[in-house]
Amino acid sequence: MNGKLKIFLKGVIDVSPLMIPVVPFGLIFGVLAIDVGFTPLETIGMSLIIFGGASQIVLLQLFSGGASSLVIISSVGAVNSRHLLYGAVVSEHLSDLKLIWKIIISYFLIDQAFARSNEYFKKNKDENKYFHLVGGGATCWIIWQSTTFLGIILGAAIPEKLGLSFAIPLTFLALLINDFRKFVNVFVIIVSGLVATLGYNIIPFKAYVIVAALIGLLSAIILTKMIKINE
Repeated sequence: MNGKLKIFLKGVIDVSPLMIPVVPFGLIFGVLAIDVGFTPLETIGMSLIIFGGASQIVLLQLFSGGASSLVIISSVGAVNSRHLLYGAVVSEHLSDLKLIWKIIISYFLIDQAFARSNEYFKKNKDENKYFHLVGGGATCWIIWQSTTFLGIILGAAIPEKLGLSFAIPLTFLALLINDFRKFVNVFVIIVSGLVATLGYNIIPFKAYVIVAALIGLLSAIILTKMIKINE
């Protein structure tokens, strides 16, 4: 088997278990987008262009709540800002690639693909290892686009009693489970979660996502410095 294809398939296999909760997640997005007033074409276009489950759900939530365009764009940007960190982390492994490959990989650099490929990059030095990220990202792309499309078709036919909305936090819990071992990470998760929850009906312009992210980041900086000082 061709070396590149073997690495590509390894990426597909490694990321596949994380796709299980993404299926109902995509269905929910397709259903919700139509429910809040988006057309099928707009919904598919959003998944193709943004290609970020969490930010797309945030967009729908803020849109349905009457938030301004500025708040929606800022919130989606804040949620997606984590991809800047993903890019910075994997850049050292992809520095020799041509620009076109970097663009392709950056499009596929989502949570699940990053989580699995970053582990693979640390353990392997093959010059074609970036195909692992392409394989994982392509798998995520296919699952997300197809389930979005199915959600649009199924619409209200999916009964609420199935409790599919739980798949959204479940997807991210699966990615964050290893971070629960570190006190700083747990502290930031709790702080940002509390701010977002308590500020949902208090923070003006529906900007609770932005405020929670900023406070979580600030608390992480302060706590990290305090720990270093005490060491």
